[in-house]
Amino acid sequence: MSDIGRQSLGDKAASAVKPDSQKSVLESATDYVKGTLDSVASAVQPQQEKSTTQKIGDAITGDNTNRNLA
Repeated sequence: MSDIGRQSLGDKAASAVKPDSQKSVLESATDYVKGTLDSVASAVQPQQEKSTTQKIGDAITGDNTNRNLA
């Protein structure tokens, strides 16, 4: 299974834990870009090709726009 272009759950959690008010402009921009790319990757990657971890992460974050549940 390939999760190319996807953020790990650890990366998502680390980004979410730090309040936006404590992030630099660069950190905020990086989080935005990574989140957007992860959402796009989630949408185009077929469910059957996602790892279990990514399926769970997508379900938790609501990033499961590709609803081909397999």
